[in-house]
Formats: sequence, structure tokens, C-alpha cells
Amino acid sequence: SRELFVLTYGALVAQLCKDYEKDEDVNTCLDRMGYGIGVRLIDDFLARSAVKKCRSYSETADMIAQVAFKMYLGITPSVSCSSATGNEFSLILDKNPLVDFVEELPAERASLCYCNLLCGVIRGALEMVHLAAEVTFLQDRLKGDAVTEIGITFLRKAEDRKHKRN
Repeated sequence: SRELFVLTYGALVAQLCKDYEKDEDVNTCLDRMGYGIGVRLIDDFLARSAVKKCRSYSETADMIAQVAFKMYLGITPSVSCSSATGNEFSLILDKNPLVDFVEELPAERASLCYCNLLCGVIRGALEMVHLAAEVTFLQDRLKGDAVTEIGITFLRKAEDRKHKRN
């Protein structure tokens, strides 16, 4: 359940910080774990949401924010397209339940991407529906930014997808 996940997530990150000296290694581990979750979660998402196939990257980004985040974390990030080509989007999280019990990152962990698991989940789920994407944190309130922002860059242009169907 969402509540159990949120309560135990901090302990998971703390244990990884004990296991790995470098923040980059913790970030990689969180991303890898999230990827594995996303690969498995997509079946549950498709079954429970009964969504139809998205016809554009914009629809896909909206589906992630309005349905997936709502379903699994109880929040609805806002979505903005940040490229003229229509393949780069930002999810702006006004609230992030994964940090409900975190005041700030310790100074010695300044490069830790505490919620990097989310990036892996999104990337893994997208890959399972044949959408290669790069997913990264662009801003993080835990690091003093004004908002928490996740960037999603779809690695093929929309035209590439149309050509592949022919």
C-alpha cells in the first residue's frame, strides 16, 4: 500500500546510504530498483486503469501525471512541455509523499537524489510499453529548489513512431 511504501522508503534510502559511500552509487541503485518496480507495475496499471493507447507523447505525459501518480501516490503533478519538438516534458510535484518525513538532506549527502526511485519507475514502465525515455530530477525541494520537477525526454521523435507503424 501507498502508506507502507512511504513509511519504509526513508529506511530504504538510509540503508543504501550506509551500504554505499558515494551518492552516485545510491542514486544508481535507487534508479535500478525503481526500474524493476516500473517493469512490473505497468501490468497492474494497465489492468486497473483500463486506459487506451496514448497517441502522443503529450497524452503519455498527462497519463503519467493524472492517472499513474494519482493511483499510486495520491498526487497529481502538473505537466508542461519543455521542447518545440514535443518530446520533453516536466512533471511538477507540488507535494511529494516520499519526503513527508524528511526535513532536509545532510550536508555530506548533497548530491543524493533522494527520490530517484521515481525516475526508475517511470522509465521502466515506459520501456514496457515500447517508449524509450530518459527520466531525471531537474529540481528538488530537498535541495532548496522552489519546486520538485521530474524531466521526461522521449528518445524518439513522434515522427519516428509514425514511420515505424508503416
